[in-house]
Amino acid sequence: MPASASGRAQNVPVPVLPEVAKTETKEGLEAFAAYWFEQLNYAYQTGDITGTQAVTSPACQFCSNITGTLTTNYQGGRWLAGGKIVIPSSATTFERGSDGIYQVIVQVQQSTINYYDPSGSEFRAPTEASDGGNVMLVDFQDAAWRVTGLHPLR
Repeated sequence: MPASASGRAQNVPVPVLPEVAKTETKEGLEAFAAYWFEQLNYAYQTGDITGTQAVTSPACQFCSNITGTLTTNYQGGRWLAGGKIVIPSSATTFERGSDGIYQVIVQVQQSTINYYDPSGSEFRAPTEASDGGNVMLVDFQDAAWRVTGLHPLR
């Protein structure tokens, strides 16, 4: 059940990493990128950032900013409503850079986010819906993908 002014989201399914996303293949990278955004969606709905952090390098500053903001906005019994992320398109050449990193270009659409306190009142102005491109940097080490960077295209 999605979050609203009445309360937090309930019974949100935890994303499951697809088997193909465990392989160092183009299909595996694409599946992993989609999975990472599913984890981020889960974090927006629940405030639980552990899944996102598990597949993200601490070196990803933009990622750390997102998870830090989520943690702050879920403190003290607060919650978010909205913020659903949709990925209408993504693409990768599946060419490893000289630094060993792969790039995925991802279009990210996110719905309006509302911020509620324990009384059900909004504690800050909503964040408007967005639609933008991002460059996701991903490494494959120890038989697993990990996001090392996320850079909005402006």
